[in-house]
Amino acid sequence: MSTQRKARVERKTSETDISIALNLDGSGKSNIKTPIGFLNHMLTLLSKHGLFDLSLKARGDTEVDIHHTNEDIGICLGQAFSKALANKAGIKRFGLASVPMDEALVEVSLDMSGRPYVKLLAVSFRLSAKAENYSLNYLKQFLQAMVNNAGITLHVEIVQGEDLHHIIEAVFKALARALKEAVTLDSRIKGILSTKGRL
Repeated sequence: MSTQRKARVERKTSETDISIALNLDGSGKSNIKTPIGFLNHMLTLLSKHGLFDLSLKARGDTEVDIHHTNEDIGICLGQAFSKALANKAGIKRFGLASVPMDEALVEVSLDMSGRPYVKLLAVSFRLSAKAENYSLNYLKQFLQAMVNNAGITLHVEIVQGEDLHHIIEAVFKALARALKEAVTLDSRIKGILSTKGRL
């Protein structure tokens, strides 16, 4: 690989202050500092299992709720992926991963399509269900913000599980592995992997 694909993104609003540095061709090193402890852990997993180098610092109005900070981190991460991928030339584009975490099993399918969409299928859990003060609803909001800004079509299926911590952890690990596959460069791919010639 001749060049590394990197991006820096900063976002400052009256509610949050976020900076991200992302290297798609890293080794899984991370430095995550946000006021949402559970999300810190999940983003560290994303970095490690995707082999992305990720540095992220965030401050937000968490005394109100974690919603703004959680969503804005998703926005910035999506923008970082979009910026680092540039025109997406040479990437495999699609990614698929199935990850078990003890009793939990999660499958993630994605396409760096340029068409944002997220489907979170969690048949046996309400979106309000929480683990370590982080709910499936917060997860969906994070994923929606990320795919909107990265241009990803994303399907997440929680096949089974009982412990919500295990389930969300499996989601982030599967997302990491699927992203790693999708952004991988293949020398056989000339330009964009699409019959339209663009994504």
